Amino acid sequence: MPYANNHSVRIHYQVEGEGSPLVLQHGFTSSLQNWYAYGYVAALRQNYQLILIDARGHGQSDKPYDPQAYALQNRVEDVLAVLDALQVDNAHYLGYSMGGRIGFGIAKYHPERFFSLIIGGMHPNEAPSASAEARIALLQQGMTAYAADAETHNGPMTPERKARLLANDPEALIASLQAPRGLTGIEQILLDMTLPCLLYVGEADSYYPGAQESVKYMPNARFVSFPGLNPSQTSQASRLVVPHVTQFLREVAQEESDAQRSKQRDLNGPV
Repeated sequence: MPYANNHSVRIHYQVEGEGSPLVLQHGFTSSLQNWYAYGYVAALRQNYQLILIDARGHGQSDKPYDPQAYALQNRVEDVLAVLDALQVDNAHYLGYSMGGRIGFGIAKYHPERFFSLIIGGMHPNEAPSASAEARIALLQQGMTAYAADAETHNGPMTPERKARLLANDPEALIASLQAPRGLTGIEQILLDMTLPCLLYVGEADSYYPGAQESVKYMPNARFVSFPGLNPSQTSQASRLVVPHVTQFLREVAQEESDAQRSKQRDLNGPV
């Protein structure tokens, strides 16, 4: 299995397809396997070099028990460690939920390494501490209790999805939830950000109002919402999400091509 190393924390990744590099970063309690299970890899690998990453604390990556290890800047640098291991200078980025928060972290800490950001099911505001505390209380009962609660709120899981959830290490997840959030000052950063960004969210997601509001203050952002979908349903809805992702990436590529042609014309001077 391929690993990158970020200050002695091993980060597992996989690469699929060919084309412009596109990082895929999953959400909390998930792993890179979800991108396969929900159809994203099959839909995108023909046109992009997909760089799928297991976030620290998840999948086959290392699982520290120290909350400080999960500081947002560390998570962003995990992504950079994978890019460096692959000798990729710049990439597009797609992150969902927790992966979306890492995307906002990229905007704060290392936007220079990315062509664009696609952020699903997340906004840049601080989440209420009560939400993290409720998750921690469930995780302290073990993954079986956590999975049962998830099914109560989102309906029955497939056996494969439930097995992926139960494979998590609850102590690592608790440490992740106790980590510093790391987005202080993000409002001004987003106002000044010129990096193209696509935000998408289900309208039955508690993050929907915040995501809808935040995009108003992002000068180069698009926004897509999906009526009636909760976070779990949106994460699995590749047939709805992928067309918006590919259209956005085509627009970004066209804008970059137009900018390069304009720059070349300026260098050449009047005909």
